[in-house]
Amino acid sequence: MPETLTCDVAVIGAGTAGIAAERNARQHGAKTLLIDPEFSGTLCANTGCMPSKLLIAAGRSAQRARGSGLFGIRTGKVSVDGPAVLSRLRDERDRFAAATRQSFDDLPAGTCLRGRARFIGANALSLDDGTRIEAKAVIIATGAQPMVPPPFRDLGDRLLTNETIFELLDLPRSLAVIGAGVIGVELAQAMARLGVRVTIFDLGDRLAGARSDAVHAALKSALEAELELQLGVEPTPELTESGVTIRWDGGVESFDKVLVASGRPPSLEGLDLEEAGLDLDDKGMPEVDPATLQCGEAPIFMAGDANAERPVLHEASAEGAIAGRNAAAFPAVIRSERSLPFTITFTDPPLVSLGAGPEEAAAIGTASYADQGRARVEGENHGVAQIHAAAPDGRLLGADLCCPGADHMGHMLGLAVQQKLTVGDLLALPVYHPTLEEGLRGALREICEALSLPGGSDGGGPSGA
Repeated sequence: MPETLTCDVAVIGAGTAGIAAERNARQHGAKTLLIDPEFSGTLCANTGCMPSKLLIAAGRSAQRARGSGLFGIRTGKVSVDGPAVLSRLRDERDRFAAATRQSFDDLPAGTCLRGRARFIGANALSLDDGTRIEAKAVIIATGAQPMVPPPFRDLGDRLLTNETIFELLDLPRSLAVIGAGVIGVELAQAMARLGVRVTIFDLGDRLAGARSDAVHAALKSALEAELELQLGVEPTPELTESGVTIRWDGGVESFDKVLVASGRPPSLEGLDLEEAGLDLDDKGMPEVDPATLQCGEAPIFMAGDANAERPVLHEASAEGAIAGRNAAAFPAVIRSERSLPFTITFTDPPLVSLGAGPEEAAAIGTASYADQGRARVEGENHGVAQIHAAAPDGRLLGADLCCPGADHMGHMLGLAVQQKLTVGDLLALPVYHPTLEEGLRGALREICEALSLPGGSDGGGPSGA
């Protein structure tokens, strides 16, 4: 006879959001169950952040070696050992993944349940082995999965996604990347730097969701210098004996492999959400309150990539904590103030977006890194930074950057926005010379001029020249 288990909070999915949700629910006194079919570790460690950064790091190393002549350093012809690159990637990836799996061993006995869960009521789940779970509240943290459009589903082993590309034993000679989002542009540039002929295809004309026209232009220029872009086109694949032929309006090209990076919708298949009594939209998604992570009025919460609200790791962890606390206390849920929206795309130069966009700003300051002092020293003098501010006092609202050091400067600017600092406050901070941070001062002074604030073009120290 199937077993029936009871708990205060059942968490479906043992990724970043699920781990945080279970931990916080337990810390708030709840008896918890964490349900997952594999307990293989987080998406970030296995197929996301870490393996992609390992590939990017290898590509950056190759690019720097090729560019060393700028500094009078002669290396000769640079060769890339594809199997060695991918072997190191998997070795390091497996170390990161093993560390996340070890965290499951520290959970109280009986907390982890291996299996696939589906709803049979708002407070009841059934596992694939017949086990029934009755919970006061349920948290859905099932993550997301790659979407492969129909024309690309029949490409067999020529098809790659972010979940399979890191299993390649050698680098392909050529790669078509379908989708110019974050995953697409990061992996495309890394592969191009490793000697792969790469073309990115996208129906839209925007790369990685860049909000600012000037910043988008900087990113586009950087990518076009290393690979081919085909934006605003609809690619059609044809499997051949030697690879895949991609056709689009105005062109045809053949590739060894095709990486589909056209989106990662939530992994909700098989959950039977309709059995939970939730109101679902035409995509099968419930309405989720971003401040509580609650689905409608139900004792059900949705955190991390599963809700498609902010699909990045630090947000998944934060959402898991919010959902865990509220599930433990249900129905006494608390609305939480969410952190500043902040994303980084690890291209070179990095693309950063934080806070409010340019359309919400009363004044925008722009700084070019084409002739910035430290950037020239490093041979990385390209890119743009834009800072957005409010009237009348120049309070910082957000920023968009595509310039050297953006991934680090973005954290400083994010803190400034969250602390409600003004451009004057930032201009008053000591900035060492010569650094990339100096380059932001020109943008800050431009805002001062636009809003008739002190600290404009006549003062404030160097801009980084």
